[in-house]
Amino acid sequence: MSISSEHKPLGKQVTGSLHTLSPIVELNVGGEMYTTTLSTLKKHPGSKLAEMFTGQPKLRTDSEGRYFIDRPGTYFKYILEYLRSNQLPTQCIQDVYKEALFYDIEPLIKQLEDSPQIFGELVARKQFLARVPNYSENIELMIRIARAEAVASRRSSVIVCVVRTEEDAARCQDALNSLDMDKKSVVKFGPWKAAPSITDLLDCIQMDVEAKGYKISFQPHIAEKGFRFKSHDFFYKFLFTWW
Repeated sequence: MSISSEHKPLGKQVTGSLHTLSPIVELNVGGEMYTTTLSTLKKHPGSKLAEMFTGQPKLRTDSEGRYFIDRPGTYFKYILEYLRSNQLPTQCIQDVYKEALFYDIEPLIKQLEDSPQIFGELVARKQFLARVPNYSENIELMIRIARAEAVASRRSSVIVCVVRTEEDAARCQDALNSLDMDKKSVVKFGPWKAAPSITDLLDCIQMDVEAKGYKISFQPHIAEKGFRFKSHDFFYKFLFTWW
């Protein structure tokens, strides 16, 4: 008895034009398997996801004939939920936002950007950090200094000078001239013109270094006696723990 075409495994029906493909599509997204409809995938015609399934196939297939997308499969379920029912995710929002950007699903991107998590990151925190001169470069400099001092050590430290105003920057420079240490190893942040405080900036530094996989903490740096200024007005010690 022969098996009719409608009972053949869907994953094998992937040759030829997508116009002849079954309306049911099997996907392998980063090792996670999904089954959905062609119309769901093409719900937003201008998106990159829709373009993947428009016209001739633009994707490779796995050994079972499923279309393969080399992206984190865990978060694709939230993309599908949105396409199926306009349901927004309530968890993993930052990660889903990255996937929405990749698939270029404009309505989902805009709605996620209105969420407190993305709004706070993009509009509040990122806009503040954009006003802190050389912020990203200084984060990388901190990491390089810490790694250079980590040889045969469990911990290494980096001294950070944080100044909010031009006046504080001048005082900080005077303080640096009084420090009995290599001034090149002190990483300076600021000044900036925005509402967030020095504590807010310190929290941002810790957050962004930890986002790169490092274990870090900070505390006011207490300088040697005879120092002209209260060192904790400007200087903080960031401690990297390696093991």
